[in-house]
Amino acid sequence: MLPMPALCWLCALPLRFAHHGICSCCLRGLPKLPMLCPRCGLPASSLRSPCGRCLREPPAWQALVCVTGYHAPLSHWIHQLKFSRVTALKVMLARLLLLSWLYAYRTRLLTRPDLLLCVPLHHRRGWQRGYNQTALLAQPLARWLGCEFSQGLRRHYQGALQHQLSAKQRRTNLRGAFGLEIAVRGRHIALIDDVITTGSTVEEISRFLLAQGAASVQVWCLCRTL
Repeated sequence: MLPMPALCWLCALPLRFAHHGICSCCLRGLPKLPMLCPRCGLPASSLRSPCGRCLREPPAWQALVCVTGYHAPLSHWIHQLKFSRVTALKVMLARLLLLSWLYAYRTRLLTRPDLLLCVPLHHRRGWQRGYNQTALLAQPLARWLGCEFSQGLRRHYQGALQHQLSAKQRRTNLRGAFGLEIAVRGRHIALIDDVITTGSTVEEISRFLLAQGAASVQVWCLCRTL
């Protein structure tokens, strides 16, 4: 009996390369990004220069790369990965993130990272979920890019759920929340997250990494709330 062919997650047609997860037609049909600031990843008038917001108050990280805004189908896939244990999505989603970074790498001349870190979960939340979805994305990315991946970034306390808080409350909720178990001095780091809304979490982590001597921090995410 022949094995069942892998199917596209969107149109359900057979795939030539199973690990791609999505066919070339559906890939071209994913929602397109508007013009975004290369620093904060929010709508802007230039792809090359930081926006007015970043000129006034730049984020701690040096560059942000995302696949789409928070729209279907990626928003639906992320929800399945996080809350419905559909971990089979991880390679396809990681590949979409890789393609977005490779495009930014060529067009924006980004620094190639030598260390990938994922936004950590508190260990209690990790036990409840059974895995950290950002680590599932970072592992194949590190393998494809030939760089190191570490889960040496830790969250000390759980705090309230970020999506339930205002922007000001999110910043307060994160103060002193993170610690490191590895040396990052002189390293070029890519910080992986699934969704970035206000950016409070990656801002706090980026500041912490730079204070520990990191050479640069890029933020890579599947969806950026625009």
